[in-house]
Amino acid sequence: MAIDKKLVSPLDRKTWEFMTPSPVATAAAMHIIQGDPVRRIAMLIASATAQYLYYVDQDAWEQIATVTLGGTMTAGACGDWTPFGPTGTATAGSTTSMTTNLTIPRSLAGYTIRITSGTGAGQEAVITRNTTGANAVFTFAALGVALDNTSVYVIMSGRFYVWNAGTMSATSFQYYDFATNSWTARSVTSAPATWATDGRMVILKGVQIVTGTATAGGASTLTNGAKSWTTNQWTNYQVRITAGTGAGQVRTIASNTGTVLTTSAAWTINPDATSVYAIETNQDHAYLMGNNVVTMYRYTLSTNSWATLAPGAARASAPGLAASLSMIESQTHADWTNESAIINGRRLYSFRGGAGSILDYYDIAANTWVSGVDYGGKQETFTTGTQFAYLGGYIYIKKESTGRFFRYSPSDNEMIPWSTLLYTDGAAILGNKMFGVSYTDGEVLEWVYILQNTRTELFRCMVI
Repeated sequence: MAIDKKLVSPLDRKTWEFMTPSPVATAAAMHIIQGDPVRRIAMLIASATAQYLYYVDQDAWEQIATVTLGGTMTAGACGDWTPFGPTGTATAGSTTSMTTNLTIPRSLAGYTIRITSGTGAGQEAVITRNTTGANAVFTFAALGVALDNTSVYVIMSGRFYVWNAGTMSATSFQYYDFATNSWTARSVTSAPATWATDGRMVILKGVQIVTGTATAGGASTLTNGAKSWTTNQWTNYQVRITAGTGAGQVRTIASNTGTVLTTSAAWTINPDATSVYAIETNQDHAYLMGNNVVTMYRYTLSTNSWATLAPGAARASAPGLAASLSMIESQTHADWTNESAIINGRRLYSFRGGAGSILDYYDIAANTWVSGVDYGGKQETFTTGTQFAYLGGYIYIKKESTGRFFRYSPSDNEMIPWSTLLYTDGAAILGNKMFGVSYTDGEVLEWVYILQNTRTELFRCMVI
């Protein structure tokens, strides 16, 4: 039977619960990366040589295959999660199975396989079982088209990207792949040579914003003659063909008119009037800010390359200690969801921190900063020890070591007091240690989790 949630804020008290403590007391630069809504797993970066996974459903911690991160575990260390895991080409397949050349040490049941090109392109299947060890075979419910040795896939099991601080080296930026239980170093070329003070990274998740069916297509265009989009509102989003001609293809949008999307790279198979598409936040882009400078950097996952952004309007001032960075992609108000002037998926909101209350946002499509957003409830200030989590359309904030929590609504442009955790916190330190978890069974249930400063205690509070 589905859960029937009847909690209401005037009647039901927000209650903080003790959860299983962290295996180690938190110290400066330790941080938690929120991720994996399927298994509900978060990662604690405890040091340059020790990392743990927290399984929400089990309320338990696991030390994973560790890696030595280059640099220094100090202020500025940060990271984020992407839903995209291992990719490859099947060596064999059928309507209910796919053989790979992957070495998989664990069950990936519940995760999705997406076929991006070749036979069966555009199909998705939820894994019901897989073999372990070399040349893993995945099984799933019957697909409409049998897979074969041309089917290119991605397993949506997720990767945790970690950016360390100090002097950057060849091992300072790495990702942990959950499916293969392995670490891989990524490029730091054209990224900052040194990193300190504080930092935040946000990887876009490929969240679906709108869908439709094309009326025509060309070598690097997709047309929907029924639309009235604002010019270039979709710049830097991605368009994915989910069914019909060209299914499985994903391209970054370079520009758009009222009816035509122009992609940054040509299609392999041009879309046509049968092509069903989704416009999504760009799964290929990660943003990095901090280091006590206004400069922001963008990392492209597919090409393993960095670029320094040159916005039309620079940020008015550098983010300070305990600044934040949150992608806003799930607002429900009409002005955010209006397809002809979309806001969802377009903005990265950032509280500047540094003992101030200033809020800025970066407009991804326009490549510009809007600085000093005036918002309700802006008297509170935030600095070292402040934590942030984005959940269910809100930014949750814990103010330093005070135990006081706030909630900012982007669509209402208002911050209100949310809760108070009365258990004594430790000394305020840098490193974001708050994350959100949701569970859906008829109703959506949400919890905010917080790992205390310089302590091991982990708490959670249900969102009412």
